[in-house]
Amino acid sequence: MQKLILGIFLTLLLIPLSQAFSAETTDTPSTLSVSLQNDTPFIYQDSEGYTVVVGVVENHDSQTSVNNVVIRVNFFDDFNSNPLEVVSGNTTLQVIPTNGQSPFAIRSPTPNPDITQVSVSLLGFDSSAEKQKELIVYSSNTILDSSFRFSGVLQNGGAPNSDTNVYLAFYDGFEPPRILSVSIIELGDVESDSEIKFELVDEINSKAVGFLLFAESDIFYSDFVDVKIPAKQSITKLVSISGVTIKDTEGITLSEIILGSTVNIESKTVVQFSEDQSTDETPYTYYIQIKESGKSPTVEYIGKYDGRFIGTGTQYQTIDWVPEKGGLFFIETFVWDRNNIPLSEQGPFILIHVKE
Repeated sequence: MQKLILGIFLTLLLIPLSQAFSAETTDTPSTLSVSLQNDTPFIYQDSEGYTVVVGVVENHDSQTSVNNVVIRVNFFDDFNSNPLEVVSGNTTLQVIPTNGQSPFAIRSPTPNPDITQVSVSLLGFDSSAEKQKELIVYSSNTILDSSFRFSGVLQNGGAPNSDTNVYLAFYDGFEPPRILSVSIIELGDVESDSEIKFELVDEINSKAVGFLLFAESDIFYSDFVDVKIPAKQSITKLVSISGVTIKDTEGITLSEIILGSTVNIESKTVVQFSEDQSTDETPYTYYIQIKESGKSPTVEYIGKYDGRFIGTGTQYQTIDWVPEKGGLFFIETFVWDRNNIPLSEQGPFILIHVKE
């Protein structure tokens, strides 16, 4: 089911408010092309005691994008008609496209425990030139065990751009879904026709069932990708790929490779406990996958190394590669058992340039 709710940058842990907490929302007239999405924004107190109001703004105009959207929030207690605090804020997206949406999150100026009610109003907005949809984001790996682990890729098919951010907006199973939190990954400047790998390791709300993945820069934006969160995995073996390096045949670490030269791709794996406690031995297969960077990554090379973990400790795996094509490539690493079940999360992304 496609979800049209976007996310907002909230890095603090959600702490539910008491049942006495209520909300009053005042929207601008419905005849305007921009409005608040509904009458019940999501309200909670963060781990520092601040009250946070989360909602969504909709642009109903099919011809014009908008920016500089200003939202005002009044924070009240149960006893006074005058607000305890008043604050204004903006939407997450700098530019809301035609027939589009953007979330907002506005936090109280102080961690005031007397706040029990809020009112929200839309103060104004400006028309804006529309950004081009030249960014593409997709998920490459999602794991939920003791924490949430995610890796993905951003592709820029247009001109160089800056202030590029990737967002993960986590939602629950309500209908319509509520946004529980949103994490931001800052990528900064992105070159033309480039590809960037990104990762996130974080604690997430236990009620989250999925997240929306999207990106925006100073001139571009992306579609929204709906990613389901897999069931929580029980770790029966803890193996981690803690380092990947590229060396020449003399053991010197390389930052770029000469076309046609032999290089060694070396990984460091750490075993904290073994799968078979009776023999303290675990057979495994270590894989590397090398892809050419671009809008549609193609696999250039796959190599593997068969080994055995004996007890705990550190092992090193080395696979040779002779690049046959110049350009930018990224290297992925995996450790699986002999039944093709992952023993570790995917290793860190490594980018390497092959010089012709």
